[in-house]
Amino acid sequence: MPRRPAPIAALLAATLLSLPAVATADAQARKVYISVDMEGISGINGDDQTASGRPEYGRARKLMAEDANAAIRGAFEGGATEVVVNDSHGSQRNLLPEELDPRVRLISHSFKRHGMMEGLDSTYDAVLFVGYHAKAGSPRGVFAHTGSGVVRDLRINGLSVGEGGMNALMARWFGVPVVLVTGDDVAIAEQRATVPEVRGVVVKRAINSRAVELRPLADTRREIQEAAKAAVAGARRTPRERLPQYTVQLELRDPTIPEVAAAFQEIRLVNPTTVEFTRASMPEAYRLIRVLYRFINTD
Repeated sequence: MPRRPAPIAALLAATLLSLPAVATADAQARKVYISVDMEGISGINGDDQTASGRPEYGRARKLMAEDANAAIRGAFEGGATEVVVNDSHGSQRNLLPEELDPRVRLISHSFKRHGMMEGLDSTYDAVLFVGYHAKAGSPRGVFAHTGSGVVRDLRINGLSVGEGGMNALMARWFGVPVVLVTGDDVAIAEQRATVPEVRGVVVKRAINSRAVELRPLADTRREIQEAAKAAVAGARRTPRERLPQYTVQLELRDPTIPEVAAAFQEIRLVNPTTVEFTRASMPEAYRLIRVLYRFINTD
């Protein structure tokens, strides 16, 4: 007796089951970049917490890891298939791999061309800023500074920016949206001046540059996780913003740094405390900004 042909539905089902599982995963793949600073981390409120060798530093590292892990969990829940974390504070060796979610890769150490944004490129789908703070000169904002204590103001194409603003310009160069920032209330407001649509989680309220009203840790970690999930799930790639040139003015507290910097032909002395230069790309501008505030030693 001849065999009857298999029903069409059964054939379709068998075909679908035979397709590689990776096809579906690839269609939904989301690569997420998380830059983690320390001053804007939940529970951190004193100088004795933010540098190696200080009494509360060990405790602060754990607080930093917990905020980072909340963002990581949320990112994966929001559809991330790959997460890279860049330690972005001070020595940039604050986060311990054993204390982070085991699914992530960690960029560590401060000797980086692009500091807080090292490793970012156009293959990413979203950027998250965790533990960020207000810019130099902010009258209110916990640990307000830009890059290091030597900077008074940083202006890129006439816009005064802090670390969050500078890093957002770097992300725009690659067409990757900044979808979340966490930190004190001043840091969130400043970030929205450059990225109006960014989600923000206020983990503490700045009373001034040192005093702060801390929120319960359980609440901030839950909110960070929920916000990261929603931010990554809703992330949409943006057109790359590549301006014809990037003109930087860096005003410094110590006039000896501009004096040294002006030895390079392409760096112009505007006044005794301010230098100016122009670069063709944001990554090039970022690299030189970092050299000026971090690697010129006038001691």
